[in-house]
Amino acid sequence: MRVKTMIMIAFSVVMIFVQEQLLVFIPNVQLTVLLILLFSSMFSIKESIIMIMVYVFIDSLYMGALNVFYMVPLFIAWTIIPLSYHTFLRRTDNEYKLAAFAFVFGFVFGWIFIPFRILELGITELWPYLLADIPFEAIMATTGFVTVIWLYKPLLNAVNIILEKETYIKQSSLK
Repeated sequence: MRVKTMIMIAFSVVMIFVQEQLLVFIPNVQLTVLLILLFSSMFSIKESIIMIMVYVFIDSLYMGALNVFYMVPLFIAWTIIPLSYHTFLRRTDNEYKLAAFAFVFGFVFGWIFIPFRILELGITELWPYLLADIPFEAIMATTGFVTVIWLYKPLLNAVNIILEKETYIKQSSLK
């Protein structure tokens, strides 16, 4: 992996982590789904998974939860985004398809935690957990949908402009 790519992954992780911490006071309202979709469009699957591994580790470390019941479902859930983007979404930039995916992902994210919660709390606590989690899943799904519709294209265009300028500067310096 090139140094430039590693730096871009590091900046991506920082942006995901910082925005999440800035919005932590509003439950499940964040730009994480949007940003991981955006960065997945820039990186390969391997690079995206490395980004997610680093992000999950830092997030878990910061939240004081280097706990298998927290880290593993987080890693599994966030990895679904780049895997989906590079496979069945076929690297689309159609914000409506991506927004529909983000909406469904909001619920899938919550469901991935269910087996880990059963192992941690027992089967008797499943229904109270599921019922309590439904509003948070709906908030995450709605936030993902709205942010992708409103912000994916403008952010993608901004990133492309920055990358084009960098390429232009690099080519100019070689002349």
